[in-house]
Amino acid sequence: MSKSRPLTAYFERKSLLVLALGFSSGLPFLLVGNTFGFWLRDEHTSLTAIGFLSWVGIAYSLQFLWSPLLDRVPILKKLGQRRGWLLASQISVALGLFAMAAVGTRFGLPVLGACALWVAFSAATQDIALAAWRIEIAADPDELGLLTAANTFGYRIAMICTDALILVSAQHLGWPVSYTLCGMAMAVGLVATLLAPEPVRGEAVAEQMRNERSLLTLRGMTDAIAGPFIVFFKTHGKMALLMLLAITLYRLPDFIRGPMTNPFFHDLGMSKDFVGLARSTVGLGTTFLGMAAGGFFSLRLGYMRALVLGGILQAVGIAAQALIAHSHPSAALFLAVMGLDDFSISVAGITLVAYMSSLTSLGYTATQYALLSSTYALAGKFLKGFSGSIIEALSGSLGLMNAYAVFFIGAGLIGIPAILLFVLLASQRRHTPSASKG
Repeated sequence: MSKSRPLTAYFERKSLLVLALGFSSGLPFLLVGNTFGFWLRDEHTSLTAIGFLSWVGIAYSLQFLWSPLLDRVPILKKLGQRRGWLLASQISVALGLFAMAAVGTRFGLPVLGACALWVAFSAATQDIALAAWRIEIAADPDELGLLTAANTFGYRIAMICTDALILVSAQHLGWPVSYTLCGMAMAVGLVATLLAPEPVRGEAVAEQMRNERSLLTLRGMTDAIAGPFIVFFKTHGKMALLMLLAITLYRLPDFIRGPMTNPFFHDLGMSKDFVGLARSTVGLGTTFLGMAAGGFFSLRLGYMRALVLGGILQAVGIAAQALIAHSHPSAALFLAVMGLDDFSISVAGITLVAYMSSLTSLGYTATQYALLSSTYALAGKFLKGFSGSIIEALSGSLGLMNAYAVFFIGAGLIGIPAILLFVLLASQRRHTPSASKG
């Protein structure tokens, strides 16, 4: 956010709409990810199976395959290109969560996994539409930074609900009821979508491209699929591949450890009430502090140096989980490690989102952002499927808690290559005469 913008800018109509839409975007993420793992572990599902079921989240990483449709094909035309897709995907997410609640585990893991995949696909589509709407509705780069912060804030609120409050709910009401309540909470996004304006600039460009390059023609089909990639590589030149590699590796530590976090807490003997309370107090405070710090670092240090700092914090925060890898650790130590972890992940997350948002081009916003999102998530989403089998293999010789400790330290160390790549990118940008700060 620009230094000239007052704090009240966060309470303007556009920012509040992005906040609500960010909440809707963040709501399903953990419900088919880490929180889903806690549910499965409660049902005595093996760590290996939990790891493999985390592959439903790969839908988030393959969104570039259908993102051209969101740039070119209108749906619910009266709402406009972006809002139409937003509303349709939000309804689909809600229906998927209701289905997960209805089938539970009593019909077998394949059926529940299929419902989770439906939710993940719908949620990924919502994310594409929201990212494009957020970028296109911004009046200038400063406002884009403001809206990115508001979006992340809403997203994190949803993750607190689905990472903390849902555990308390599940302890007393059960998992099916808790998932039903989350499906009902998607109404927040539905209302925000109906109240939101359609981006004028993006709609005008989309209409022009639909008229000039119809998907029914070879030129239009080629441009819809290849155009965003061609423009991206033309814009960023020889640095494009290095940028994509750095983005790919940046969040790898968090993705790989993700499916095992809640089973780890379960196996530590922590009650859902305690974990939920910890996340909704210490976790909430350190998450928002990390978001504020991420925005501050991006503004003061520039994108590259902020990304390097965020990467270091992320590696340390994840590796620190090893400190509590023994039965019933003290509450103080548990809260300290959780706070460090949440703070570091928030710093890394918001700096990466701001960086990726700055790399898109008007006319290809949805597809290019989907490309970048898929780039940063695809490798991690695939590799995390093996996380459970790694821990179970290590536990044979080390014991379960020592296996967890080695796993978390290893996950943290995986972040080092990305840090080095962003250092290299920062160095190259300094030697480029036209490069701006960051």
